[in-house]
Amino acid sequence: MKKNYQVADSQINEYFRKMPEGNQQTINPVPEVTVPEDTISVATAGTLAGLFRERVRRSPQQTAYKYFNFVSATWKDSTWHEMAYEVSRWQAAMEKESLAKGDRVAVMMPNSREWVMLDQAALGLGLVVVPLYIEDRADNVEYILRDAGVKLLVVGGPEFWETIKSRAGYFDTVTRIILVKDIIHDPDPRVMNLGYWLPKEGGDLRKNDGRPEELATIVYTSGTTGRPKGVMLSHKNILSNAHSGQRSVVVTNREIFLSFLPLSHTLERTVGYYLPMMAGATVVYARSINELAQDLKTIRPTALICVPRIFERVYSAIRQQLEEKQKKYLIRLFDLTVDVGWSRYEYLQGRGKKRTAFLLWPLLKRLVADKITSRFGGRLKIIISGGAALSPMIAKAFIALGIPILQGYGLTEASPVVSVNRVDNNIPESIGPPLPGVEVKIGEQDELLVKADSVMLGYWNYPEETRKVIDTDGWLHTGDRAHIEGQHIYITGRLKDIIVMATGEKIPPGDMEQEIKTDALFEQIMIIGESRPYLTALVVLNEQKWEKTVIRNQLTANSKADDNAEEFLLERIGWRLRIFPGYAQVRRVTCTDEQWSIENDMLTPTLKVKRNKILEKYAMEIERMYEGHGT
Repeated sequence: MKKNYQVADSQINEYFRKMPEGNQQTINPVPEVTVPEDTISVATAGTLAGLFRERVRRSPQQTAYKYFNFVSATWKDSTWHEMAYEVSRWQAAMEKESLAKGDRVAVMMPNSREWVMLDQAALGLGLVVVPLYIEDRADNVEYILRDAGVKLLVVGGPEFWETIKSRAGYFDTVTRIILVKDIIHDPDPRVMNLGYWLPKEGGDLRKNDGRPEELATIVYTSGTTGRPKGVMLSHKNILSNAHSGQRSVVVTNREIFLSFLPLSHTLERTVGYYLPMMAGATVVYARSINELAQDLKTIRPTALICVPRIFERVYSAIRQQLEEKQKKYLIRLFDLTVDVGWSRYEYLQGRGKKRTAFLLWPLLKRLVADKITSRFGGRLKIIISGGAALSPMIAKAFIALGIPILQGYGLTEASPVVSVNRVDNNIPESIGPPLPGVEVKIGEQDELLVKADSVMLGYWNYPEETRKVIDTDGWLHTGDRAHIEGQHIYITGRLKDIIVMATGEKIPPGDMEQEIKTDALFEQIMIIGESRPYLTALVVLNEQKWEKTVIRNQLTANSKADDNAEEFLLERIGWRLRIFPGYAQVRRVTCTDEQWSIENDMLTPTLKVKRNKILEKYAMEIERMYEGHGT
């Protein structure tokens, strides 16, 4: 869930949320919700494999997973009993590979039942699971496999194998590579197709998973600088986090999750996989991101785990559609619906006053809100948003329309959730109260510190790095600046991500970038200004939107490098930054023709911008924006 920055550096000016006098160090008590009776406790589960066995025992014939069968073009169900049968087959196959307890098994495939089968089979044998991103670069995958000493690698299919096979000769610890889908013949003797590898029968589920405190998984964090580090999480780490989540936002056995955020992302794995298992809920695997819109309408989920980009894109699409219709009354109607809906929400949350305008809500709901909520299936009760910051303005708009977004915060090192807003106490500018059992405090330089059963065992092969982030008293240093008001935590920036200009002014680039991206014209943006006299920006534009903008605004050239175009873009950016102080304004802008992606090493697998890589690649363009002004 790392990272969620909602408020800028409190030192800048009155725009930024100011700390309360004395900067509270403690959180006011937050009432826990009543956990459903069928929830499996941490003590009962013991381990993650124990959680699976207990769910199979309690709910053998209930639907565990739903998936799309591309052969029959129909959605299919799998019960917990059927999943147990398949997991036992995977375990029987793994036993033939001479794997010892504690050996590492890596998985590189899309969300699927097979992901769960491998995970549970390995965990039940006391093996350690290493998740890989399917979009990751081959050299990064190679590094992780070598660093973790992986012995068994399971790949989703030939298309994923093709992206990494050029580095296969360096996977010197890997003794077996399994391809899950399609039959191919590869000259590498380690490669085998799943159908040939799995036996017909597997017997009973194994119970060699060990103790709760033992290592369950190594999750490599996608650092924006340097090589990723392997976060070591125990069974207890993850189980305690999932159960604390259940004590914060209730999940019943009637919930239907639609899973599309990668299971290699710890947020999806803990909250979208283990927590539903703990609660006995059903998980449906989306066909793909491209088909997500249709899957939402077909499956009509009640719960989603999301990243902000989904909502940013939907919001931008809505605004673009309204603008293209060139009917101002439609824009006014949408804005009125959001205004009344948000005021009504605040009133129901106990923070606002009753308004006469609430009488309009039934009509506004039917004309506007219902049309948008239907895009999400129409029956969502829980949406957890994490991984990055979602603009409070966008969050409020969706909440006003009836999309119940609860923003939270966490990091892989905390398994991952630290805090989340509650259904009856939801403040989008905040990251919510901490989970039950999670202690937080504000340390030096206003850094948020965390202590909980969910805090990692440490970094794999990096004891010195572990000592840097977990102090002798057991506090995890998050690297994020925060303050506390009442029951809620507010992130105010990143200790290392503050731009200090040549003038001495301090700028939080993330907040500015977030605000600019609420304009659908800007796909990606990076603010620059460290030790510089003023701020500049590198941007990637939405090409379709740009072409229409050129025509609509009668720009003199279709070149983004044209002075006329730059002036226009600066005006658009300036309007978005009008609430920031004068020195926090962008003075020059340069467009890049290349999208920043994982493939060109400009983004991490979790889609965070690698600032140093971009600064290096576009060094000449950046210097041109400062010509004649020195540093």
